Amino acid sequence: MRTILLLFLFTISAWSQTGNLTGKVTFGTDELAYGSSIIIKGTQKYAIVNDFGRYDFKGLKYGEYILETSSMEGQTRTTKITINKPNTELNISLDRNGPKDLQEVVIKKSSIRKEIMEKGFAVNVIETQEAAKRNLQTNDLLDRSGGVRIRQNGGLGSAVTYNINGMSGNAIRIFIDGIPIQTYGASFSLNSIPPALIERIEVYKGVVPANLADDSLGGAINVILKKGSKNMIAASVSYGSFNTIQSNFSTTYRDKSGFTVKANGFQNYSDNDYEVWGRFVYNIAPNGRYEYIRAKRFESMYRSYGGRLEAGFTDVKWADNFSISYNGSEDYNQIQHGQYMTKPYKGRFSESAANVFSLNYNKKDFLIKNLDFSIISVYSHRNDMVNDTVKWNYNWNGEKAIGLYGEPILSVFGAQQGAPTMNHQKLNIFNTRAGLTYNISKNHKILANGMFYTVDRNDKDEMLPELIRNFLATRDLDKSVTSFAYEMQAFQARLKANFFVKNYYLKTEQVTPTILVGQDGQRSVIMDTDIRNTNFTGYGFASSYAVFPKALIMFSAEKAIRLPNENEIFGLPGQNILSNPNLGPEQSNNFNVGLRLGPYLINNHKFSFYGNAFWRNIQDKIVQQISNRVNEAVQATPFVNLGKTQSVGFETSIQYSFKERLFAGVNLSKFNSIYKDRYDENGNTIIHYNKQLPNEPYFTVNGNLQYNFKNVIQSKSELNLYYYCGYVAPFYTSWLEIDRTTAQFPQDLGLSYAFPNKQFVVSFDAKNIFDEQVYDNFAAQKPGRAFYIKLNYTISKF
Repeated sequence: MRTILLLFLFTISAWSQTGNLTGKVTFGTDELAYGSSIIIKGTQKYAIVNDFGRYDFKGLKYGEYILETSSMEGQTRTTKITINKPNTELNISLDRNGPKDLQEVVIKKSSIRKEIMEKGFAVNVIETQEAAKRNLQTNDLLDRSGGVRIRQNGGLGSAVTYNINGMSGNAIRIFIDGIPIQTYGASFSLNSIPPALIERIEVYKGVVPANLADDSLGGAINVILKKGSKNMIAASVSYGSFNTIQSNFSTTYRDKSGFTVKANGFQNYSDNDYEVWGRFVYNIAPNGRYEYIRAKRFESMYRSYGGRLEAGFTDVKWADNFSISYNGSEDYNQIQHGQYMTKPYKGRFSESAANVFSLNYNKKDFLIKNLDFSIISVYSHRNDMVNDTVKWNYNWNGEKAIGLYGEPILSVFGAQQGAPTMNHQKLNIFNTRAGLTYNISKNHKILANGMFYTVDRNDKDEMLPELIRNFLATRDLDKSVTSFAYEMQAFQARLKANFFVKNYYLKTEQVTPTILVGQDGQRSVIMDTDIRNTNFTGYGFASSYAVFPKALIMFSAEKAIRLPNENEIFGLPGQNILSNPNLGPEQSNNFNVGLRLGPYLINNHKFSFYGNAFWRNIQDKIVQQISNRVNEAVQATPFVNLGKTQSVGFETSIQYSFKERLFAGVNLSKFNSIYKDRYDENGNTIIHYNKQLPNEPYFTVNGNLQYNFKNVIQSKSELNLYYYCGYVAPFYTSWLEIDRTTAQFPQDLGLSYAFPNKQFVVSFDAKNIFDEQVYDNFAAQKPGRAFYIKLNYTISKF
């Protein structure tokens, strides 16, 4: 028996001869070298130094290893280490001496993207470092990404929807650090957050990982804000066409104890008075004749500003990160027209303000070893208002429309879009997301994530009859999504797989004051209550296999659920959305098959390729109601369940560079988004069966060129020249074949000049240089030719 016990103990000891390697990477003795990469030579293992300056390798077999540590800001260092105990600490110091090695940049970029891209999901990772120097909006970056189409109803600040591979609208969820963006309100959106405040953007297509626990049916865009703890100050300001002024700043301070304070802010302003023309821009003469004109938008101004303050501790015994933060933002938006451009507005506007408080905590080895825990809780108080009280009709000259007898024309309903309104919405939103990850071994882990989202919205319209004016219409929504996942890798990490299941729950409650007239003629107010519950379960998986070191095949699938959000159910006057309490969830079976090749380096020429084929089979698709006619009466519509639709297509991108000086890329997306309901409830054939869905650009191409000149005018300076072009094939804006846009081919030019110390950068951008007519949602025209100049200044050594 003693022999068996000794043999058992020896077996356990031999099986457990692995250890963990951790440590800190610095420049010199104090400054954290976050973002550096560490590769264990001879293996596929690597680590990225986190915001606290630390790295971590788990489950290393006992023996000798060679570590190669590299950084954009220092020289590569090779270190030998022996693992012969369960936990080993190794701190690494890098030198800043000497020029930056271009290969180090490649290592860093590929390492940051590597973990995300190799899990098997169809995903793009957009880096913002270069774009932050130019006059590009965050939505511009997304619009130039393969498979993504940004749908915007006009210029800066106008309503935006997102299309990813044939899935659009709220089927695409937007997150800020994993928190749904609607928590922050309209004044803190991708319209207003500049790229300078963003670390990277992750774009998931069709299949969304379990850690983003939400009802993302068509994809997800996760914006990761900068979190570096390096002491720095950065600021920029730009000015351009249509009196557009934008500025932002950010700063970070961290002391040796780990106490960290961060602050950033932004400001946006534009008159948006660009020219519009075409079949939707006309004045109606007193005799009823249409006079098509070229006119300037006259009441389309937008302004927003906001800031964020965050304080907490990093890399302390009780937390890897603990922080509290405050976000404050406001915006003002003049509304120039409704869903279509056929009728210009004057005097209709919206205002929004949000105060957001958040708590963030995460800890590795939480309570027990190998258990990681994270939680972020956000409370938001928002005030939104829509004002529409002007009673006259206007033409595109900004003048009152004149009738047959020379008199100004009164609006049929009393205001620009409908009945006069001064509608105030007060919203209290609470959102919390928590996650647990247990690392069973280096090749296996399980994850549990939960998200709870609740909205308490009160509506009050000062223009309603006095009898019901003081009765609040309440709109409450509770949503929860829980997910469980299992991740594994095998065959020396060549095979990676991710299996997950998600549960979705939604409860809505609407209380609406209604006037009731009795038999005696007396009027009273009753409160009409509508309560609904929804519960669904979905599941999916994603996998990848490295056929060769630089050849990866991927497959992912998901039965996805998308619950309608508060704006679709309750309505949103500022964006011309009517309420629809009967709106149901949509479901989709999503599939992706993809291939990644490269990057391959051949005599200073570097190539990479990505391709993905997709299929989406959607039931009860939620869309804003499509009209069979385009006329002045169609200014606001509800969201409805369209029925069965199918989207099948592919996307591809090719990237090329030469000597890290010339960069070129092209991406293409092509799909068919088809209506698949064949018969109506009476058994009659629906005329739209097998037709392309209106208002969906189904073929897009993006191309870009960049060339880098060194030592121009000054030694150690850098000049970059840019060219961008995009193509959007004609698409229908309604079910009628006559409502079809023309092909769009906008082109941009730009340059940026970095002074020798790299602290000061100036850039110039010329957008849509040939003044193409560019359309979007329901043929709403976007800005034409425009010019912008931008100044950037950064201090990072103090």
